[in-house]
Amino acid sequence: MERTTDTREGAGGPGEQAVLLAAGLADLAVTTVGTAFTSVRGLLRRSDTAELAAGAEQDLIARGRLALDRYATAPPAHLEVLARQVIAQRADGGDSDGGRDDDRA
Repeated sequence: MERTTDTREGAGGPGEQAVLLAAGLADLAVTTVGTAFTSVRGLLRRSDTAELAAGAEQDLIARGRLALDRYATAPPAHLEVLARQVIAQRADGGDSDGGRDDDRA
C-alpha cells in the first residue's frame, strides 16, 4: 500500500528525520513556554497577586493532604472493623447472639 500524503518533503534518511523531529519538538516547546510566560506575566500585573498566591498555596496544601491520605495510609482490614464493632456492642450490653432467639422447642 502506497502512502498518498508524505509529510517528510524530501527527508533523506533516518538521521535527517531525527533532526527534523527534534526541531519540531523544540519549536513546540518554545511556543508552549512563550505562551506560559505571557500568562504568568499577565498574572503578575494583577493587583490581587498576593491573594491569588495565598489561594493557590491553600489549594496545593489541600491537594497534598488528599494525596497523602490516599497513598500513605492503608484502610483498616474489614474483619478488624467487624471485630471492633462486635466488641463495642458487647461492651454496651448488646446481645451476645446478635438478637436471635434460640429458645425454640
